[in-house]
Amino acid sequence: MAGEVPSLTPGRPDIAADRDRLWDVISNGGIAIVPTNLGYGLSACTVESVNRINEAKGRGAHKRNGMLMGFAIEPELHILDSHQRDIVDCVTRDYNLPLGVIAPYRADHPILQNIDPAILKTCTARGTMSTALNTGGPFNEHIARLSLEHLRPVFGSSANLTGQGGKVRVEDIEPEIIAIADLVLDYGLAPLHHYKIASTQINFATMKVNRYGAFYDVISDIMKRHFDWDLPVDPGREVSPHGLVNEFELRGVD
Repeated sequence: MAGEVPSLTPGRPDIAADRDRLWDVISNGGIAIVPTNLGYGLSACTVESVNRINEAKGRGAHKRNGMLMGFAIEPELHILDSHQRDIVDCVTRDYNLPLGVIAPYRADHPILQNIDPAILKTCTARGTMSTALNTGGPFNEHIARLSLEHLRPVFGSSANLTGQGGKVRVEDIEPEIIAIADLVLDYGLAPLHHYKIASTQINFATMKVNRYGAFYDVISDIMKRHFDWDLPVDPGREVSPHGLVNEFELRGVD
């Protein structure tokens, strides 16, 4: 039932069954709360469910939803040159770190052919689309593969009220967010909870950092050593509580 947090059950989790439940819920227009290594997110497929998420979060029009691509979809959908592809793959595959990727995308890709224009508007800006790669957890890569198989794009954002920071336990998620969920997958404390921030995010259309996030110091070191790229110094959470370089950059942008 929507809005209910499941009680604890003994024994190992049934990941396969939870994956089936998750896909069934979101592919049929529902909303799910899903764990990743960095925190809990909201996932949905339809314009109606995405709108419900944005309304419940109090999300302004300048905010964009990410598309769940995973390694199954991202290389096909994002348009990156060989240097940019090496950067993404070095961070996410060679070093096995999470990375938010903003990049131009192939609008003619089959997975986007039947997408509602209204939902496309909520997840694109200036010809780019964002995703978070390699965030971990037992669900996102599996759901990305099903998304590609069924040509049903999946969208989402963090499971929290806008501006209140990501949540690393289900019990920390605000009641307003729990109330819209048709499925809550409670897998306990996020393994990377100590970062208390989302993934580092780079805009490859501008080659600039969009968010100072988890592992930023490590990613900066990787960029310098492997690509001779000096990323800017993270000013700290006192300056930017959520790590965003310019939170309102997309205000007024269609």
